[in-house]
Amino acid sequence: MKDIINFFLNLRNTLPTISVIDVIDILLVTVIIYQVIALIRTSTASRIAKAIVIMLFLTFVTELLNLHTVNYLLDKILELGFVALVIVFQPELRRLLERLGGSNLRELITKPQSLDKGEEEAIEQIAQACSTMAAEKVGALIVFERSNSLEQICATGTRVDAAVSQELVRNIFFPKAALHDGAMIIRSGRVEAAGCVLPLSENRSLSTDLGTRHRAGVGMSESSDAVVVIVSEETGTISVAIDGMLKRRLSNESLQKLLTRELINHTENRNVVGRIKRLVKGGKTDDSGT
Repeated sequence: MKDIINFFLNLRNTLPTISVIDVIDILLVTVIIYQVIALIRTSTASRIAKAIVIMLFLTFVTELLNLHTVNYLLDKILELGFVALVIVFQPELRRLLERLGGSNLRELITKPQSLDKGEEEAIEQIAQACSTMAAEKVGALIVFERSNSLEQICATGTRVDAAVSQELVRNIFFPKAALHDGAMIIRSGRVEAAGCVLPLSENRSLSTDLGTRHRAGVGMSESSDAVVVIVSEETGTISVAIDGMLKRRLSNESLQKLLTRELINHTENRNVVGRIKRLVKGGKTDDSGT
């Protein structure tokens, strides 16, 4: 009990000495820790992280036991470890830099505006169109832009700038249409472009039954914070790619709920404050279906 009292007394004496710079410093460290956790959430990265922890433990033990030769070798390995990590995590680091480059400072710090009624209607129209295309086994690739700009992706296709309707979506992805093989970009509740080329995922852990359309959708979600809807022309299933993960076999209702949650109700997770809140609450990443 005495230790608890002393703790709160020390805390009371320390709080007045904390400056604005200290708060900023703590927030930046928290964001860095969050990004590191996000970086090692994949199975490959987690195995490497475990190996590093084991090596650090062995280094500590060999130093205690005066195993000088083994300790020397482990120290040298750890010294070269930073360069090795940069090489191993090159794709992940590149995606992180691409995301930072696609967001401005205001988007990172401030909370984005909630989507308006028109964008809610766009989600409903997309969900209905995807349900119909899935039943007819018509392939589709639809990208919802969030805070990261997809202007370069839009430049690879044809500008449309039209209101979203299920008829328009189905016409664009009609098998004999000129733009059906590319991706459609949705920006602020409107069809910004169609026939766009997306980057393919380099994730080797993806299921081998996934085709180019799914790998392009996952790749787009890896290099940006976009939400990507994929309709398979082989199986007629609907999938959604978010943050490099694929949620498969979605119904019309579950697709609409997922898009609403990610594009409307979940906007606070796209800024620093929201990410810190999610980290403090112990937010988990959904690893369903790949």
